[in-house]
Amino acid sequence: VGSEMCKETEPTFGCVALPELLCPHVSPDTEFLLLGLCTDICVVSNALLLRAYFPGNHIFVAPDCCAGVTPETHTAALMTMKMCQIERA
Repeated sequence: VGSEMCKETEPTFGCVALPELLCPHVSPDTEFLLLGLCTDICVVSNALLLRAYFPGNHIFVAPDCCAGVTPETHTAALMTMKMCQIERA
């Protein structure tokens, strides 16, 4: 939902409009599953935005459905997300 809008309007790696776009569709038991091209750029940025906006919801990342600029930065991004209570799917 948010990715097309954010591609055209957001100059950042994370889509700052994403949480507000999702908010009408999110309940306390909504779970998020994230995947994308760059674990260490867009995926981690959006994961942290969602974590800040929806602190009580479960957020998952699919590590096999994204890759980092390098294997090391992919691993580092996954570790960053883990420290912020974003779980591996």
